Amino acid sequence: MAMAGIVRRVDDLGRVVIPKEIRKILWIGDGDSIEIVVNRDGEVILRKHSPAGRLGDFAQDYADSLYESTGHEVCIADREKVIAVAGAPAEEFLNKPLAVAVARSIMERKTVRMSRPGSHPYCAGCPRAETGRCRFTAQVIVPICTGGEPIGVMILSTQEPHGSIGELEAQIVETAAEFLAKQMKQ
Repeated sequence: MAMAGIVRRVDDLGRVVIPKEIRKILWIGDGDSIEIVVNRDGEVILRKHSPAGRLGDFAQDYADSLYESTGHEVCIADREKVIAVAGAPAEEFLNKPLAVAVARSIMERKTVRMSRPGSHPYCAGCPRAETGRCRFTAQVIVPICTGGEPIGVMILSTQEPHGSIGELEAQIVETAAEFLAKQMKQ
């Protein structure tokens, strides 16, 4: 993204308006948290705050453990992009935007189990599903919520031709999401 300079005045309450164009580019919505950082040169930097992003290496370790115990691909994401991957090529998923079904699951704060993701109603609008090229044969998507607000999501997937995700694996992912949510509260 190109650097842009915009001058804004601070009002009586210390507020600064972030222009709609910038909010749209950075996907900053009403109620989103913004991190305010001051560097050594005295510059004030505004960053979109991602509480799930704080998990960092912990999320990666957790994804690795889940992959080892279930044998299925695991992705952990904040509300915008994947932050940890296990069992699948990282370059395919890491730091990539969320799929339609995943974003919808987060917005609705709803666990979604799909035995054929490409034909599931949550996948409507996904280009891969519409062309019949969905690579997954089964998925479980579980939002990570703290204080009733979704901060991320945990995804368990398989690409095996006749693969499925059983009830036990789904419960493991739900428990893992609850655990990560509790870690974020601390």
